[in-house]
Amino acid sequence: MKGILSIQSHVVYGHAGNSSAVFPMQRMGFEVWPLHTVQFSNHTQYKEGWTGKAFSGDDISELVAGIEGIEGIDQLKNCEAVLTGYQGSASQCLAIIDTVKKVKQHNPNAIYICDPVMGDPEKGCIVADGIAEYLINDVMPIADAIVPNQFELSQFVGMEIHNLNDAVAACKKALTMGPKMVLVKHLHSISDEKFTMMLATAEGCFLAQRPHLKFDKQPVGVGDLISSLFTAGLLKGWTPEQAFEHAHNACYAVLKETSRRGEWELQTIAAQDEIVAPSEVFPISAINE
Repeated sequence: MKGILSIQSHVVYGHAGNSSAVFPMQRMGFEVWPLHTVQFSNHTQYKEGWTGKAFSGDDISELVAGIEGIEGIDQLKNCEAVLTGYQGSASQCLAIIDTVKKVKQHNPNAIYICDPVMGDPEKGCIVADGIAEYLINDVMPIADAIVPNQFELSQFVGMEIHNLNDAVAACKKALTMGPKMVLVKHLHSISDEKFTMMLATAEGCFLAQRPHLKFDKQPVGVGDLISSLFTAGLLKGWTPEQAFEHAHNACYAVLKETSRRGEWELQTIAAQDEIVAPSEVFPISAINE
């Protein structure tokens, strides 16, 4: 059975990292092989605190390779995609690089989607020293697609983003640095009234916008949800534009259900039918340059 190797964080309670990404990909029809970089009791934005630990880079390598790993049972040839998110240590970044190379050796058609989580101290998301540097210099350049937010994109390309023209220029520069697709999961400088996402490929740049939903506390795991939906869409054989539009609409549906229930943990299970067939569609638009 072909599958998606999803290497991300995991929370026992709630939806972040693999706890946000795995089910949507399964619901869209794919086997998912979750490999956890960290395991926490709950996500780190809870003011009450959290507990847990990060695994070592060797832990990841051992699970993927070797006689007793996934390679050992001859399943890497059936890996259609590697999806990575939050990394718990710089050594894990090196393990990711080795894993992607190993998967592509066994299946040259496999794709690598990188959600380059670099941290946002204002939201309580902190990454260990060295991770951002490895992501920028070594990990993102080998990805087929990257799914950064505005800050992460600006760090990758070394330029600030203040408006739409800047965002287009940044995406175009990113496409010269290795990735074939850039999905910016949130461009906060484009509009105060609408939530904005962008896709850039060799075919051009595309914009997706949807209404802002208000929450007492902002939901966590939204980026993980977007990257998982985009990955599943690509593996379904959709064009990047189709996968982008679907990820945008399905994510909005999950957030709308979350808002309707007065929650801030993503209501992924309650909105699972919307993951497959979103009831509200916000068509993407090509950016005329």
